[in-house]
Amino acid sequence: MHEYSVTQNIIDTAVRRAAADNRSVTVKKISLVIGEASGVSGESIRLYFDLIAKGTLCEDAVLEIENVRAMLKCRKCGSLFLRKPFSFACTCGGEGEPTDTGREFFIKSIEVEGQ
Repeated sequence: MHEYSVTQNIIDTAVRRAAADNRSVTVKKISLVIGEASGVSGESIRLYFDLIAKGTLCEDAVLEIENVRAMLKCRKCGSLFLRKPFSFACTCGGEGEPTDTGREFFIKSIEVEGQ
């Protein structure tokens, strides 16, 4: 349920960005980056987006989501790799530890169009 308030914040940010141009504008596209280990569900944001955007400058905006897979770093060889289900093992036999890759969550861009 916290994705509702996250989506509201995304829309509020986009509306503030559009309004800062001081002209009659609409938001055309919002691009997000969401890591799979960020704790935010892109699918939930997508579901809430149209509902919350209705009646705002974002009403007809396209929501683009770039998903980032979580990566582990091997303690033995230093390689970055994707975790296999139920395993932290690297191909070298070492063990992986979590990295920041996959924890991303941010607005990459907001495209506006003026009249």
